[in-house]
Amino acid sequence: MTTFYEEVGGEAFFTELVSHFYALVATNEILRPMYPESDMKGAAKRLLMFMEQYWGGPSTYSEERGHPRLRMRHAGFHIDIAARDAWLSCMNEALSGMEIDQIHRTQLEGYFEMAAHSMVNQES
Repeated sequence: MTTFYEEVGGEAFFTELVSHFYALVATNEILRPMYPESDMKGAAKRLLMFMEQYWGGPSTYSEERGHPRLRMRHAGFHIDIAARDAWLSCMNEALSGMEIDQIHRTQLEGYFEMAAHSMVNQES
């Protein structure tokens, strides 16, 4: 039995997705200020490790950082509806350039939608 991670192309797929996502974040007026220049590469590495682990790849994220605790780790950021929508827009645009089966695309889109909504911690 293969995992979602393996079915979409493993490390290469997620590396490309995260790379494209952070290229979009770097030019997004809402999201860019949330990322210190000195930590853009670190943020990309953490997202890559998280996504790989979540979708059935290596457990490097938990080994290096412990439980994901996404809401807690993002609590210090002002995440309102505009930030949520900006994040989703960047992630969906990054995903749109990826070659994967529609069933996998739908699963990723559903997860991204749920995750983005769950990170909102401010009304505006």
